[in-house]
Amino acid sequence: MEQVIMNNLDYPILSTIVFLPVFGTLLLLIIRSKESLVKWTALAVSIATFILSIPLFTNFDKSTHKMQFVERHDWIPAWNIKYFLGVDGISILLVLLTTLSAILCILISWHSIKVKVKEFYIAILLTEGAIAGVFCSLDFFLFYIFWEAMLIPMYLIIGVWGGPNRIYATIKFILYTLVGSVLMLVGIIFLYFYAGRTFDILELMTKPYPYTVQLWLFWAFFAAFAVKVPMFPVHTWLPDAHTEAPTAGSVILAAILIKMGAYGFLRFSLPFFPDASKAMTPFMLTLSVIAIIYAGIVCLAQTDLKRLIAYSSVSHMGFVTLGIFTLNSQGIEGGILQMINHGIVTGALFLCVGIIYDRTHSRLIVDHGGLSTPMPVYAAFFMIFTLSSIGLPGTNGFIGEFLIILGGLAANKWAGVLAATGVIIGAGYMLWLYQRLFFMRVHEKVVGLPDMDIREIITLAPLVILVFWIGVYPNALLSFMHSSVQHLIEQVNSKGVEGVQIVKTINEVLR
Repeated sequence: MEQVIMNNLDYPILSTIVFLPVFGTLLLLIIRSKESLVKWTALAVSIATFILSIPLFTNFDKSTHKMQFVERHDWIPAWNIKYFLGVDGISILLVLLTTLSAILCILISWHSIKVKVKEFYIAILLTEGAIAGVFCSLDFFLFYIFWEAMLIPMYLIIGVWGGPNRIYATIKFILYTLVGSVLMLVGIIFLYFYAGRTFDILELMTKPYPYTVQLWLFWAFFAAFAVKVPMFPVHTWLPDAHTEAPTAGSVILAAILIKMGAYGFLRFSLPFFPDASKAMTPFMLTLSVIAIIYAGIVCLAQTDLKRLIAYSSVSHMGFVTLGIFTLNSQGIEGGILQMINHGIVTGALFLCVGIIYDRTHSRLIVDHGGLSTPMPVYAAFFMIFTLSSIGLPGTNGFIGEFLIILGGLAANKWAGVLAATGVIIGAGYMLWLYQRLFFMRVHEKVVGLPDMDIREIITLAPLVILVFWIGVYPNALLSFMHSSVQHLIEQVNSKGVEGVQIVKTINEVLR
């Protein structure tokens, strides 16, 4: 049965979303020495890309798990490589998160980026296009190109516009991600030769593989995805990258880049290697629980705002991987929803840090006591995102964590119980942070600081709306993923070592 629904719109919408930002960089290259025109052009391109992603939702068929808005053309016939794009109920949400985040990154950088302005916005748009390409690709060759292409502009964003230790953070980020990517590439090439010389992801997904092959390939792909998430103990690049990156770089890292790893587990690890995934479930649940609790405790000891939120990301992404490897619908849907929620809330918290850093040029928590006095509007925004981060009912953070814990209890009661303690730890470090920032004695550094201006309010207001909209009506997003998640669970459970398998020797593969 065909697993796709061809594009029912009159234009190649996915290609437009992926390549419009790239086209925007060409426009920026033409513009010479007018910074304001560069900024407005970048903003216009990012807004246009976001608007173009809206028809994906209005025309999406929620009743099927099939890939939709599909574009498929021969690209390199000699190697059976295709230009193959499509989205399902999982990837469509991540595409929207990507296009929305790009707008916020451009707005928050309006005054804070003062050198190489044109190059900065080119890097932002290229990152947006590459990450959108990752979420839309249905050909492994194309997927890997976008996966690696994202590294170049991200390397520049941290390495050129970052803090004093940006070179160390950049090299660490590149080394971690490259090692993982190379192992994934080995796995992709093996799959290509093993399963009939094709890079077609949907075709490769239908083939059963022997258990031993699944295990080896699971670990090859795990190396790339675990680093990107980042899972414990390969998470150490993230706090350094967050600390040194400019605000927009931190938002990209938190909102969309680290989602690529979790997306990889969903798109490849579970359906391609179901038996290995089931066998590795205790290990993955253990790593996830360690990340939730360990990173949460580390947050309590942080003195730097960015490092605290960075470690909270490790903890929150631990919830995501826990949900995915519960292998039940509550856990997986909770994990996907938590990916979106984390992108919204942690991205917003990094935007908030950027706002205060632009005023005080300090990220130390002790330098910002009593902020609620000079900046009451800022305090209100920060409170909303804090409450969402700790999972208060009525905010978007609650429903994601609730579903994950529910799924965790069904899969392994100890995993569910220990994950629940992470919620308590999270509430502890976020509320303590809020107390130190806003309710302590007014620090001399914050006396007379101007409150948020209209540009900053416009940047954060859409995220506040999303916090309450998803919190009150989560089915608005859950309804998109129901069919895809059910099909994913069926894939995991239907394939087994008892089934007909492709059994080949290494010589047969290489022949």
